[in-house]
Amino acid sequence: MSMATTRRPNIAWGVVFGPRGHNLVTNNPDLFETENCEKTEPMKRLIRRAAPLFLATAALVGLTLITPAKPVQANPSPFDTLLGSWRGSGRIMLNSGPERLRCNAYYTGGGSQLGMAILCKSDTSNVEIRSKLSLSGDRLTGNWEERTYNAQGSASGIARPGRLAIRVSGSVNGSMIVNYNRTSQNVSISTQGIALKSVSIHLTRS
Repeated sequence: MSMATTRRPNIAWGVVFGPRGHNLVTNNPDLFETENCEKTEPMKRLIRRAAPLFLATAALVGLTLITPAKPVQANPSPFDTLLGSWRGSGRIMLNSGPERLRCNAYYTGGGSQLGMAILCKSDTSNVEIRSKLSLSGDRLTGNWEERTYNAQGSASGIARPGRLAIRVSGSVNGSMIVNYNRTSQNVSISTQGIALKSVSIHLTRS
């Protein structure tokens, strides 16, 4: 005679914390589902509230990554302010004495290169000064000539914003100072060894 085995139904047992610290044993799964819902619902609300902030932050980071950085602008060259056409008047000192001048000046190039042409006339003489200069840091190098008196030499000096100080050495020795701003400039030249002793000119934009 075989004995029948009695099967018990699978029942999920759990502990529910009752009031005043009393623990209740229960096999009702709905109680656990209620407990889990009560715990997860605040987290869901927190995630819903934080989602717009996360999206805005991600968009800002993406915009920063794709926005090209502005190029760093280099300091302007001291030559750049001089570029263009100028005109004015001045005075020349010759062995025979002073004379008044009417002048035009032209500056070309820019950046580290400057071409200079200053053309003046007096009642008895002309002055034609030409120079090509290169700039490295604040150092000037190049050549300088006065064509009427057939004088030429190498040029060296210092460039500052608003001022060029040039020394000439060669078949003529001398100096040239140019003080300038965007609207006017004063040019002073002194030489040795030729009939042209000095030139002083005031120029404005033409």
